[in-house]
Parts: sequence; C-alpha cells; structure tokens
Amino acid sequence: MKQVTIRNLHRDLGYFYIGLIISFAFSGILMNHRESWHPEKYTIETKAIEVKLPAEEKINEPFADSLGKALGIDDKIRRHNVKKGTFKISFEKHDVEIDMETGKGEIVSFQKTPIISQMMKLHKNTSNWWIYYSDIFGISLITIAITGAIMIPAGKFTFKRRGWKLAIAGLLFPLLFLFLLG
Repeated sequence: MKQVTIRNLHRDLGYFYIGLIISFAFSGILMNHRESWHPEKYTIETKAIEVKLPAEEKINEPFADSLGKALGIDDKIRRHNVKKGTFKISFEKHDVEIDMETGKGEIVSFQKTPIISQMMKLHKNTSNWWIYYSDIFGISLITIAITGAIMIPAGKFTFKRRGWKLAIAGLLFPLLFLFLLG
C-alpha cells in the first residue's frame, strides 16, 4: 500500500469511529468501577420495611413479584435470589433486600442516569446487529493500530527501529497483569 493510502485509511477510520471510541472508553472506565459506585443509576429514595417471609424453599418468582406489588412496586421484576441469609429482588426501578431471619430490609428506588446508562449498554448489548457492528469496530481498531504503526516511513521513530519495542511492552503488560491475578 502506498504511504498516502495507509495514512488516509488510518485517518478516515479514526474519524469515523471517534465517537464510538470515546463512548467505549468512557463507559469502560465506568464499568471498571461499577462495584464501587453505580454510575448507571442514582438513588431517589430508601425506605425501611419489615415483612414476614416464608421458608427459603417457598421463595420463587411469583412470590417475589407478588411481594413487590404488596410493597407498592409496580415495575417489572428482573431477578430474585436468596444468598447468605438475604432475600434480594431486583426490579427495573427498585431493589429490595430483606434479612431472612428478621424480615427487616429496605426498598431502594432509583432512576437511570441519563446518557451514562445508555452508553454503558454499549458494553452489555448482545443483540445480533450490535455484535456484528462491534466485530467490525474491533477489526477497524486493529487496522487503525497497524496503519498507525507503519505510517512513519523513515527515521529513528519508525516501527522497525523503535515502535516494535513499545508494541511488545504494550502486549506484555496486560499478559503479566493477568498472570499475577490468576
């Protein structure tokens, strides 16, 4: 490929995907810290409750749904579970946690954070069209990386003289991190 063609391909793919690159990077940072704080939603109200719960084996989705309705929650149930003595129900706009022994708990009402919650869906979306678009985006990022590496034709900062060392360091760092975590 001629130098001008590589540079043009690199530039045009960069321009085309700049919005998606920024959105993915920003929402990726938020996803990395989702256990510390919940960027997707913010709490509107927290209300203490006390209910009488049946034995754990009698807790199922219809029970969770009817309990939600009895507590004044009218949005769609997403999931429920009992773990470590706590009954949890997740609704679209509410979370309920109840201690299995005491029946004491709370209802947390929340709203989706505008823009941020939609951006974070980019990382979670599994619809067919989005998977294909993300695959094309991934291939384009590889193309941007390769064309960026070979764009500089001569001198001491070329990929051949210096760039390959940095590229290997860039590959080794996440691998080393994975081995240390594993």
